[in-house]
Amino acid sequence: MLTGAGALVIVVGLGAAVAPGGNDGGDGGDKASDRVVTSSGSGGAGKSGGGDGARAAGGDDAKAGGSGKAGGSGKGGLSGNGTFRVGSDIKPGTYRSVGNKADDNCFWERAKDAKGEADSIITNDNVVGTGYVTIAAGDKIFKTRGCKKWEPATDKPGGTPRTSVPGDGMYRVGVDIAPGTYTSGGNGADSNCYWERTKDALHGIDSIEANENVAGNGLVTIAPQDAYFKTSGCTAWKKTG
Repeated sequence: MLTGAGALVIVVGLGAAVAPGGNDGGDGGDKASDRVVTSSGSGGAGKSGGGDGARAAGGDDAKAGGSGKAGGSGKGGLSGNGTFRVGSDIKPGTYRSVGNKADDNCFWERAKDAKGEADSIITNDNVVGTGYVTIAAGDKIFKTRGCKKWEPATDKPGGTPRTSVPGDGMYRVGVDIAPGTYTSGGNGADSNCYWERTKDALHGIDSIEANENVAGNGLVTIAPQDAYFKTSGCTAWKKTG
């Protein structure tokens, strides 16, 4: 997540999303650490790695195989706890997990191998509320912990897209949330309110269309062509235009 000074701040903790490629020999957030890593930004909001230090997927990793179906998980969806092989345990595609509470410590990780090292990580994230992730055809491993079950995402809304959403979660534009201008008021300086407009659910740096940290009143226009709106630590977002 970007600070007001434009720095990308990654806090490595239990279940925290971490930046791969470090030298700490970590396992992608499975072990607690009080180390804080900062990387300079370009000033202002800029673009962060999904707000959580996730690395952009490239090459074949940027191609998802549609919505897909969870392999080996039965009709109830894929378990929110476990490590799964892409292609055999779970098919490539976009998945959704709903109803995650802050104290669930929901965490997921896309990985290029099963070594469990920092360099294994493609992208990762912590989830409160609703989470989406696209598992690409080039991924090898999908790891999830403390989450509600993962189910294949749908492009079709179950009803009318909402015009008010909680300040924690990831929402599919046109399915979960209607396009338009939204406001979130009363955010304290220490609330770490953050929002992000994205073009996909790969959670790479290149996924981000725009993002911002908010203190006080927040204002964002979600465009019809946006794929997702992601928010954390904010008061509820309400459509005003």
